[in-house]
Amino acid sequence: MKLRYLPLLALTLAGCSQADKSGTAATDSDARFDAFKGQFIEALWRQNPDYASSQGYHRYDSLLVIPNAAQRQSDDAFTRKYLAALGTFGPDSLSPNNQIDLRLLRNELRAERWYADTLKTWQWNPAGYNLGASVGDLLAGRHFRLDRRLRNISDKISHAADFYAAAKANISNPTREHTELAIKQNAGGLTVFSSALADSVRKSGLSEAEKKTITDRIMATRAAVQGYLDFLKSDVLPKGKFRSFRIGRELFDQKFAYDIQSHFTATEIYQQALTHKAELLHDMGRRAARLYPKYFSGQKAPADTLALITAVVNQLTLKHAPRDGFVDAVKRQIPTLVAFVNDKKLLTQDPSKPLVVRETPLYMRGSGAGASVSAPGPYDKGANTYYNVEPLPTEWTPAQAESYLREYNDYTLQILNIHEAIPGHYTQLVYANRSPSLVKSIFGNGAMIEGWAVYSERMMLENGYGNNSDEMWLLWDKWNMRVTLNTVIDHAIQVDNMSENDVVTLLRRDGFQEEAEARGKWLRATLSQVQLSSYFTGYTEIYALREELKRERGKEFDLKNFHEQFLSYGSAPVKYIRELMLRPNQSNQ
Repeated sequence: MKLRYLPLLALTLAGCSQADKSGTAATDSDARFDAFKGQFIEALWRQNPDYASSQGYHRYDSLLVIPNAAQRQSDDAFTRKYLAALGTFGPDSLSPNNQIDLRLLRNELRAERWYADTLKTWQWNPAGYNLGASVGDLLAGRHFRLDRRLRNISDKISHAADFYAAAKANISNPTREHTELAIKQNAGGLTVFSSALADSVRKSGLSEAEKKTITDRIMATRAAVQGYLDFLKSDVLPKGKFRSFRIGRELFDQKFAYDIQSHFTATEIYQQALTHKAELLHDMGRRAARLYPKYFSGQKAPADTLALITAVVNQLTLKHAPRDGFVDAVKRQIPTLVAFVNDKKLLTQDPSKPLVVRETPLYMRGSGAGASVSAPGPYDKGANTYYNVEPLPTEWTPAQAESYLREYNDYTLQILNIHEAIPGHYTQLVYANRSPSLVKSIFGNGAMIEGWAVYSERMMLENGYGNNSDEMWLLWDKWNMRVTLNTVIDHAIQVDNMSENDVVTLLRRDGFQEEAEARGKWLRATLSQVQLSSYFTGYTEIYALREELKRERGKEFDLKNFHEQFLSYGSAPVKYIRELMLRPNQSNQ
């Protein structure tokens, strides 16, 4: 069973046995439902060991699920069993928090069946099969001593041949884009089964017999991965029988409903994004007009607004990190963000939770996302959170590198670090670890997670980050335009068949993006559906909630309290957090 979890998520086990409070005494139904949630989560871990490992639950690390027809039948039986069990709980008999948990569980299980039976990504996405990713995470972990981790890895990869045989049998009418990604990432995954793993085996305390066994299994796994690569390169790519990566309106609308869980439909969010695009262009025009004399003294400003904005943006983006210093530039900015959040008392941070900036592992590269966060799971909360930053590819020409670096210039890089690290993803996921409701955290809502990161960018600038300069605000507008256009092109590509040239033209003209960024976004949009809409959707809903509460509470509104209360609900959809925060006499739990 491959539930659609986000590896970024962090959560806590405490909620399994803890009553979900709502300001009133827990009912018998609540107690029964809390017990059910604990039983369900344990069963879920057994059904999907990789999911369990990603969340820090390592009891089943040695198991490898073979993605064949028998496993799909088992997954189907699992979801039917627990959907039937959920039907025994009446929503009206549960606390408000548990009512939301009930809705989240139903949505997740129904969505899982839809993914398997209707969308069928297991058939057309070869990149879904990559042992290097799961084994790499186990090897890098600190949850067990090295010897035990290696024994688990040894048992797991003993079935590598069966895993990739099932993968080959599953592939039917794939997309070219996902096939090429699978080749890139599995080639990167091969690096896991080379010197890094071999060195760990050599320095371990395993017996000589165990070392020989795992070494033999590593060699067999390399052969299985290479066989899969050969299959994709020799059997799949040459045939040229590919389906379109576009899923069409019906599937897109349903996927949006399952994944985003918004009050709005996909079409409504698309229309809101178009409106916001016009608002951003207006603000950018005003700021560019004020900045033009500063950077182009004595020159007449262009009459065309887009040309005016482009001229100023092009001047500001000349300031950027050197090609070989991009990752280091990210590292240097983190302490500044920590200090600002503390000084402005925007929320309480936890200095005991490590944040480590690292180069993105090879098996994670190639999806078009230059930065991401990998956070520890619920049973390993003290482990490092990794801020993955992809260094510039060595094969890039100087012109390509310059284009990328100008996109992530000195101003924008600060906004990126706010988004990915502090007080964005890293901070939100630390808070998610504390949520009393395991369900709200484990089935983390992508729109809430991405929306919070986008909201935090604007919030930091509103509170004086960047000294309220037009330069910082103009490039935040540009960055927010990217979020907005993410939604526009997500819909336009998947539903309206927008071409690559038209997408790149839109991103460059109206988004003021560099060529490398626009081409990278096209790639990303071909490899995902709906996810690009999550940023704008979540941001819009969070900002609207804050403004609603400010109007309602007046002088009693406290920004820090709002942030900490909002984050206390784990990674639940914003529409459900809104229900809880607007309830009279609601509890912070």
